[in-house]
Amino acid sequence: MTGTRSACRTRSSAETDIRLALTVDGQGSASITTGFGLLDHMLTLTTFWADMDVSLECRGDMQVDAHHTVEDVGLTLGAALLEALGDRKGIARVGHGRVPMDEALAVVTVDLSGRPWLVWRGDELLPPLLGGEEKDVWREFYKALASAARCNVHVEFLYGKNGHHLLESAAKGLGLALAQAVQQRGTRIRSTKGGLD
Repeated sequence: MTGTRSACRTRSSAETDIRLALTVDGQGSASITTGFGLLDHMLTLTTFWADMDVSLECRGDMQVDAHHTVEDVGLTLGAALLEALGDRKGIARVGHGRVPMDEALAVVTVDLSGRPWLVWRGDELLPPLLGGEEKDVWREFYKALASAARCNVHVEFLYGKNGHHLLESAAKGLGLALAQAVQQRGTRIRSTKGGLD
């Protein structure tokens, strides 16, 4: 491995103003302020389990709801990950996480393939509202992340009663999956096509 796999991204619109710094090969430290506490918590968990460092500040139109903040943070984080990984030579590419949180279990699988896709299953287990916001914002976060990072993300909520626990299992699972997928094992591109797209 040569160089530091890191990126800084900004995103400014009428809905959000975001500043993000990401180091892939980090210590799992996070400084995250989005205005939506549950998002801060879940991103901190993902960062820790991914062994990445993330500094993130977002000022969003929370007077409307959390939708724009959650989606735009996903887009910005995904774009930073894509940039930080560069040509993706040598990465393991695929990873999965299966982390229980008390009674709840979610499974997350990622493929840093260059092909954006989200599979989102089992969200009928989530309550309609989480942290005062509709549960759909979480699907939008993972969808935005997959789109901007150009990767497959499969999230399946298997069982559980507590919505916070279900989201936490997925957040940790995402971190664990990313930690595996970004590991470097040589210099070849892990694709029989010869490229990731």
